[in-house]
Amino acid sequence: MSRIGLQPIDVTAAVTVEISGATVSVKGPKGELSYVMPEGITAVVEGTQAIVSRASESKKHKSFHGLARTLIANMIEGVEKEYKKELEIQGVGFKAAVKGEQIELTLGFAFPKYYTLPESVTAVVNNNTEVLLTGIDKQQVGLAAARIRSYYPAEPYKGKGIRYKGEQIRRKEGKTVA
Repeated sequence: MSRIGLQPIDVTAAVTVEISGATVSVKGPKGELSYVMPEGITAVVEGTQAIVSRASESKKHKSFHGLARTLIANMIEGVEKEYKKELEIQGVGFKAAVKGEQIELTLGFAFPKYYTLPESVTAVVNNNTEVLLTGIDKQQVGLAAARIRSYYPAEPYKGKGIRYKGEQIRRKEGKTVA
């Protein structure tokens, strides 16, 4: 039994949820998102709550029940207030800049790295070392942050690289001469 899937989703007055067949559309002040539910999963809006249910007790339906409920809840939260991911860049000469739809990352390589942002994600760079990614789609914001971080993850010896804000890097001791 899915504990998450059985929980109702609260729908605020600022958000409109429309269900037509297997498609769930969510509209809010920040934008609009839609999701196609897997076969055997249904959703119903009752008053100020959305309820997700499954057709049977099969393993397939059980596994998609909680997933569908969480994705719909994330869509409702995203169109009401945007998701944010903050990245920090540390290292001498390491910096970032937004150039149109791309982020230019100077990370000590021979040439700068460029990352093209998805349409639903926007970026702001502060002090050349702090990158703020915002968007209504939680998955797209997290994926963009992970891909930017993958260009130069923070290394454990000097601590330089790209990290999430507040992330603790376990520092290692370097080699010593005997």
